[in-house]
Amino acid sequence: LAYEPAPLVLAFVLGPMLERELRQALIISGGDLGVFLTRPLSAASLLLSLVLLLSAIVPMIRRRRTAVLPEG
Repeated sequence: LAYEPAPLVLAFVLGPMLERELRQALIISGGDLGVFLTRPLSAASLLLSLVLLLSAIVPMIRRRRTAVLPEG
């Protein structure tokens, strides 16, 4: 597996901080996930994350389907 080291370092550094802040926000909101959609910036960030995630997953699924389907 050939992974770039920079994203891995960012993940190891920012991951625990992001997890701590996420946990704190959920505790303050009483477990309500809607708190992440109340501000336009946070809603846009979640939407952008979803689009980026789907843009990585959909081509992988399409490649897998075309590899499984027989030609003809």
